[in-house]
Amino acid sequence: MAAKRTIIFDLGKVIIPFDFERGYRAIAADCGLPPAEIRSRIAATGLVVQLETGLIEPRDFVGEISRLIDFPGTYADFCRHWSSIFLPETLIPEELILQLKGHYRLLVLSNTNAIHIDMVREHYGILRHFDHLVLSHEVKAMKPDPKIYAAALAHAQADPAECFFTDDIPEYVEGARRAGIDAEPFTGYANLLEHLTARGVLPIPPSTRTR
Repeated sequence: MAAKRTIIFDLGKVIIPFDFERGYRAIAADCGLPPAEIRSRIAATGLVVQLETGLIEPRDFVGEISRLIDFPGTYADFCRHWSSIFLPETLIPEELILQLKGHYRLLVLSNTNAIHIDMVREHYGILRHFDHLVLSHEVKAMKPDPKIYAAALAHAQADPAECFFTDDIPEYVEGARRAGIDAEPFTGYANLLEHLTARGVLPIPPSTRTR
């Protein structure tokens, strides 16, 4: 197994927990439709995938969804509800990222959108420790599309085998493996520590340095 130079984390449900139902309930409180009906109407449009691949601008997305569900609020109101899916406590401690920083290059690889990432950057200081965020709406490709893994490798400053990636969705882990990246499913913080220890990432080797 190649020594690691770059550690890549998924964002949602690896670093930050989220629950889409929180967003649907928040929107429902303003528009009067049941959360399940809001979820169903939005899912049927395919607009979320367009938003997360950068094929529709956030204001156009919000405008179309607002008309679809008769949402009476402003763009800012919708964005606040749409971003209420995130829970305050991170799933991995900031101390781990600080421990890795300076010894390994650190990336986030996430299927996300401009509305959510703006909120996440504002409220989760843990992200400031990462060297780069590889985001689907900027790359215009979502995991498990090979294009997004190629984009991550372009920022990794390491060969694929020198990268370790963890994601809560097995399909996305397999996509990374097809790109040659050493990857494991995220099933909890304790399991992540086991994977990092098995690869010699933890404890931090004194000679390990990023390029």
